[in-house]
Amino acid sequence: MLRDAILQDLPAIVEIYNQTIPGRLVTADLEPVTVESRVPWFHAHNTQHRPLWVFEEAGKILAWVSFKDFYGRPAYRHTAEISIYIHEDFRNKGLGKFLLNYAIEQSPQLEIHTLLGFIFAHNQPSVKLFQRFGFKTWAHLPQIALLDNDLRDLLILGKKI
Repeated sequence: MLRDAILQDLPAIVEIYNQTIPGRLVTADLEPVTVESRVPWFHAHNTQHRPLWVFEEAGKILAWVSFKDFYGRPAYRHTAEISIYIHEDFRNKGLGKFLLNYAIEQSPQLEIHTLLGFIFAHNQPSVKLFQRFGFKTWAHLPQIALLDNDLRDLLILGKKI
């Protein structure tokens, strides 16, 4: 079941996020984040235009999806960055496809006309997922992230809704 996140979900959201840090594939964070540090981030989401959703099954949060303002200026209010994070035990089971498809379908109601995904170029599973749904590479930022001793490229994939 996909639903709006509540503050009590934040520990599970942070746990899922922190699972991605060691692999250096998904996030530019290098150390785990704390629940306390993510409280302002949580409150920056609202269900009207920038929701934070969790996917829950049998009382366990398996994944989450968030929308974030792009660039923070009013003229960009119809553009949002989407993030999808899936618990490590539930990856590669089709959940990413379901969540991305749902997010795209809900975008018009959220007044989102353009969706952006910021994805490391070496994260081919995510790049392929977004491409499967019609996202195109709109920017390639070479070697801008230093993950351990490796310089990594960032892709910005975009889709008009």
